[in-house]
Amino acid sequence: MSQVNDILASPLALPCGASLPNRLAKAAMTEGLATAQGVPTEALERLYGLWGDGGAGMLLSGNIQVDADHLERPGNVIIDREPDTATRQALQSWTAAATRNGNHFWAQISHAGRQTQKNVNAHPKAPSAVKIGLPGGQFGEPVALTIEEIEDLVRRFALCARVAKECGFTGVQVHAAHGYLLSQFLSPRSNQRQDQYGGSLENRARMLLDIVRAVRESVGADFPLAVKLNSADFQRGGFDFADSLQVAKWLQAEGLDLLEISGGTYEQPKLLGIAGIEEEEPQQVAQSTRKREAYFVDFALAMREEISMPLMVTGGFRLREAMEQAVTGGGADIIGLGRPMCVEPDAPAQILAGCDELPRYEDSLSLFPHWLAFLNRNQSLRTLAGFSTQYWFYAQLEEMGRHGKSSPGMSVFAATRRVMSLQKQLLAAR
Repeated sequence: MSQVNDILASPLALPCGASLPNRLAKAAMTEGLATAQGVPTEALERLYGLWGDGGAGMLLSGNIQVDADHLERPGNVIIDREPDTATRQALQSWTAAATRNGNHFWAQISHAGRQTQKNVNAHPKAPSAVKIGLPGGQFGEPVALTIEEIEDLVRRFALCARVAKECGFTGVQVHAAHGYLLSQFLSPRSNQRQDQYGGSLENRARMLLDIVRAVRESVGADFPLAVKLNSADFQRGGFDFADSLQVAKWLQAEGLDLLEISGGTYEQPKLLGIAGIEEEEPQQVAQSTRKREAYFVDFALAMREEISMPLMVTGGFRLREAMEQAVTGGGADIIGLGRPMCVEPDAPAQILAGCDELPRYEDSLSLFPHWLAFLNRNQSLRTLAGFSTQYWFYAQLEEMGRHGKSSPGMSVFAATRRVMSLQKQLLAAR
């Protein structure tokens, strides 16, 4: 192992006193493998056992929802109340499998807000009654949250974090990115409130900061607490990098242990490397002269000039050299790996053993056969096809959870049919 590569294998001490055994993390990815009632299954346990065996120093769960009526999709794990004995045991079995090799396993806690699909909730709660701007009619008309409902959600996030700790998770991450509820509050496009939760950035960030304080109180000072934050929404008139930097400073002042830098929403899915419906809004961030494969490293580098808390960057990493450079150059303390681990759960171990490059499966995936490639010229169809390829990755997670191995030869069309069938079954069982 080279001296540089030793950096990826080195531990990271967090401000709370905990230590991550290396600099590679399995990023949060939606699994859809819980029961219709949000209880972890044997498939979810098997999947995380594979990932726990795969060499990452920390695993992040997919969305664990604090409200059963606001799912990112059916099959999310739900902790929105004190769990009964069976649910608590299922959560404990899940965390035991995920941590059996001494790695960390953090719960990503979330609320989908207006990005709740209409077949789950036709009128989801959101900061304001501003409907998501996507074609297809998948999302309903949102209803603005009352002050009392906001205060209740703060308590729900704290309860979810406490239960997660009690059930064996070794840290929590509050999801405030990708257009979900807390990200909606941060954006002036989706947050048009005129009360203490709207208007100024300070007001738009109030709910997030209230949740961070409540979660910290519920889990204690020595338990890792992270936030996932957009570097920007990349939408005109939305949450931009200047906003993100200020929120990061406020989070650091609250004693945050790790900030994960990401970006985009369903409307502008920058996190997936997919073009959105509208033109991307450029950000005033210096671009490195060195070509970077990761989407958000330059944003993290710009943040590093003004904040000192540990940073995690996810999105696009495939080359070991790029991962090493991100850590040595100060752009990231933790490297998040997502899509490669949908197919190869031991991707971190491969990198630590000296593998130069992980596969980029997404480059060979397409919903349309080659003779229909002209359909990609239409922006709406191109975006639809981009989201459809995500079903392929969803199907790989299901394969690993149910059968212990991925199926990379599966077509996007077959994966889409499979995932849609599972979603239909889960919806019918709600």
